[in-house]
Amino acid sequence: MKGIDHDPASWIACEFSGYSVSSDGVYGVERLVRFASAEREMHMSLRRRLVVLIAAATLAVAMVLVQGCSGDSEAAPDNREDVAAEPASTQEGDEMDFHLNYVEAGEGEPLILLHGNSENWTYFYSQIGYFQDQYRVIAVDTRGHGGSPRGTAPFTLDQFADDLAAFMDEQGIDEANILGFSDGANIALLFALDHPERVTRLVLNGANLSPEGLTEEISREIDEAYQAALAANDETSLEFLRLMVDEPHIDPSSLAALDMPVLVIAGTDDMIAEEHTRLIADSIPGAQLTFVPGTHFIAAENPGEFNAVVADFLKSMPGN
Repeated sequence: MKGIDHDPASWIACEFSGYSVSSDGVYGVERLVRFASAEREMHMSLRRRLVVLIAAATLAVAMVLVQGCSGDSEAAPDNREDVAAEPASTQEGDEMDFHLNYVEAGEGEPLILLHGNSENWTYFYSQIGYFQDQYRVIAVDTRGHGGSPRGTAPFTLDQFADDLAAFMDEQGIDEANILGFSDGANIALLFALDHPERVTRLVLNGANLSPEGLTEEISREIDEAYQAALAANDETSLEFLRLMVDEPHIDPSSLAALDMPVLVIAGTDDMIAEEHTRLIADSIPGAQLTFVPGTHFIAAENPGEFNAVVADFLKSMPGN
């Protein structure tokens, strides 16, 4: 496949129009619109990101994007083979035929990318383009995110980890390198604890073991967004916010069981408290710890340094 060399801000919504509107319609587009906004204003506060999650205005913008995708777009590139999008084939409520949406590029050892709360595979745009020359890069949309259906199973991190196991089985992947960001890192960690033999190397970017791992300021902002969604009886937003308010709950002592190479990486101005990130690294035997200049979103804000650190880790550490 050709390398990815386009600016996602100008084409991502329309180029993958079949992906953008997931099985639950505007719900999937809302997530995409929210990400596009975050791409243009990566340094905006988490409060604004959470407000977007619950704002009714997002739905109106999403509908405009959907209508725009039905026509021609001069900004859209004409080489769609750059990234192969696999839309979810599941109909809502049919867990017997549940499939996660994903994109795939490159060949070699599998490298699975897991995005954060309320995002989708496009968060890893810079990582797909960078790593596809040496790895089979697979960026997955978590259940209820992006192009993946919500289904009927619980909307929890444990369920998302189970979904990952089923996805790997479906793809015939016995073992993979896994890079998770934020909630994706928590999913990756839960998966590694349950299936250590299936993780070649593990990269935890912005993980937390409990809600108490967040900084005080971010915790307050999340609580404000949660209370607003609760008052509005906005169950869709509440599902996403509960993932941060109520989860995860991982005992630091359990991390001693991890025997694969692990990189713990976070931003110097992260929404995860530095002492909490250090606790994670200290609790994993032989784990590497790196802080990259930037906020929680270093993979998108500072991809050059982030990718270099991850690439060095993947190359220098023997697999599990």
